[in-house]
Amino acid sequence: MQFTKTELSRLGPLAQLRAGRLTHRVAQLIAGLLLYGLTLAMMIRARLGNAPWDVLHQGLARHLPITIGQAVIGMSLLVLVLWIPLRELPGLGTILNSIFIGLAADVALAHIHTPASIAARVALLLGGVLLNGLATALYIGSQLGPGPRDGLMTGLHRRTGWSIRHVRTSLEVVVVVFGWMLGGVLGIGTLVYALGIGPLTHWLLPLFTVELPGSDPSPLPTSLDSSEN
Repeated sequence: MQFTKTELSRLGPLAQLRAGRLTHRVAQLIAGLLLYGLTLAMMIRARLGNAPWDVLHQGLARHLPITIGQAVIGMSLLVLVLWIPLRELPGLGTILNSIFIGLAADVALAHIHTPASIAARVALLLGGVLLNGLATALYIGSQLGPGPRDGLMTGLHRRTGWSIRHVRTSLEVVVVVFGWMLGGVLGIGTLVYALGIGPLTHWLLPLFTVELPGSDPSPLPTSLDSSEN
């Protein structure tokens, strides 16, 4: 995938912080993460099928004394442990991603309830998917580090030589199957998310990528078709 307007830069954790426009980028990052948590709650409350990783998060929350948001945080931290043998380096955005999305999701879930009509549930689902694309573009475009699951995919891509698409598909099949077995909601919403989030991110990311002076812009592989945090 090639971005036609603004390319993402390849920067280490410290270089990300030194690259300039930090106040703007941190504000954009936090806005994206909070919005991501809200959209997670919207899709869950629609009860038409969750995003792949959220099928697993919901399944875990059904069997453990934790909330869905806490499951998001716990799984994020576990995925970060898997970064170690892959030699991935987290950035500020990676750390905040691991915490803020789960916290925002729990707050949103406490205030959003499942609509009575199917039309309203469909609208809630579609709104969640659309806004999730925006949230993904905001947090990735801040150029402060990938989300835990994004980094896992790119790390496995480098280590195994598999294409990003194959790595992403394999991971998502595994988490969906385990999540469904644990009671997470799998449905048409899962398919809508899987098919829609890539094109949405592809379209929105160039609009929200913060250009960094003096950085080395280079297009990232199609891992960004996945907006899984």
